[in-house]
Amino acid sequence: MIPADRIAEDARLMILRELATQTDGRSNDLVLDRVLDAYGVRRSRDWLRTQMRKLAELEAIRIEDVGTLLVATLRKAGREHVERRAVIEGVSRPADED
Repeated sequence: MIPADRIAEDARLMILRELATQTDGRSNDLVLDRVLDAYGVRRSRDWLRTQMRKLAELEAIRIEDVGTLLVATLRKAGREHVERRAVIEGVSRPADED
C-alpha cells in the first residue's frame, strides 16, 4: 500500500503537470479532479482543494475562488519544478523522460 503522503506528493505533481499543458497555465478544481481520477487518484474534492492550497503555500500555483470553483494558475516555481529546473519539497519529482 502506498503511504498517504506519497499519494499527495504525486497528486501535486499531476496538478502541476496538467497546469503546464494549458496554454494559459490555468485550470479549475473540477477539471483537475477528473485528471487525478484518470490516473487512479480517487479522492474527495475537499482533498484536492487541500492539495491545491498546499501548492499555493509552496508558491507553485496561485489560487482564486471563482463562484463555486477554485481556479489554479501555474507560477514560475511550479513550471520550473515540472521542467526539472528546480525542486519543490512536498511535490514528487518528475521522472526522467527518455
